[in-house]
Amino acid sequence: MKWRIASVAFLLGTLSTVLVWLTLQPALIRLLDLARRLTVAGTPEAALVARVRGILPFVLGLDLLLLTVLVYLVLDFAVGRPLQSTEAAVEQLGRLELDLPPVAQGGPLVSRIQSALNRMADALRREQALTRSQLEELRQANARLARAQTELVAAERLVTVGKLAAGVAHEVGNPLAGILGYLSVARMRAPSPELKEYLDRIDHEVHRIDGIVRGLLDLGRPKPTALAPVDVSQVVETCVKLVRAGPELSQVKVDFALEPGLLARADAGSLSQIVINLLLNAAQAMGGQGGVRVSTRRESGEVRLEVEDTGPGIPSEVMPRIFEPFFTTKEGKGTGLGLAVSLHLAQSMGGRLTADNVPGGGARFSLRLSAM
Repeated sequence: MKWRIASVAFLLGTLSTVLVWLTLQPALIRLLDLARRLTVAGTPEAALVARVRGILPFVLGLDLLLLTVLVYLVLDFAVGRPLQSTEAAVEQLGRLELDLPPVAQGGPLVSRIQSALNRMADALRREQALTRSQLEELRQANARLARAQTELVAAERLVTVGKLAAGVAHEVGNPLAGILGYLSVARMRAPSPELKEYLDRIDHEVHRIDGIVRGLLDLGRPKPTALAPVDVSQVVETCVKLVRAGPELSQVKVDFALEPGLLARADAGSLSQIVINLLLNAAQAMGGQGGVRVSTRRESGEVRLEVEDTGPGIPSEVMPRIFEPFFTTKEGKGTGLGLAVSLHLAQSMGGRLTADNVPGGGARFSLRLSAM
């Protein structure tokens, strides 16, 4: 840019010098001839006239230099700098850097170009903001679609479970009823209290089997749940007392951070089943050793219950399938129904059950229910 301006300045200076010379040349030549004729050869006046004729080319050259410098400075200030700033702004726009710096003011044309560039930058900023907003909406829509697809797959599997459970309940119900009848007769004829106690335990376990089968049937064919105010902290404490007696949590340290008097709109039995499932899963994930932290709090009109463990956490490839029926990582030791049933129970109460990993290590399951 500077070389171009210098070339234009030299051209304009040369043109101006030539015009000045052509304009003044006739008068100067006549003046010098008149002075030469009026002076006597060999006198100081004649020498002065000769010296003036000799420095005329130098004067013209100096005039050319001064005009070139003057024109260069004027063009650089009035055109060069604004054009350089405009060129830098255009390059910045090409890199989509839309925060344009203030540019030097030039003539009307350059000023209009600069104003157009600023308007273009503003328009691009608005378009970028709109594009980012649309991308965020698309991401959210894709996330909702993925969740809906996951829920649809889970629902289809639950239907399959329901059909299977219906057949199992029909086929197993009659033998279970017969076993319960024989147990009743055996208890009445038990010769010793110890044998009667054993029969009572068998009766309890058979009833539990019947409850599991009917629970699978309800999982495939959900029914409305009667919801009422439930003290979440009290339910948690009761569940912890129940599972602590088993071998899974015998060497697990359980910490509490419970907000007293926290009421949620829920079903006490369903909530207890969810808490027990989460506690047993946490203990099994840690191999029966480690720590579990159970906390409750009110958050944005909801009751939030969290169960955190100090285990290895949930692998990223497992996370999308963690609530799928029949999906398990326990290598034949689990049925893969615990979390699926828990999710179903949470949704039947109008709540949400989610899973993630604790930043310091371990897994965290969060249950959200409507607060009362």
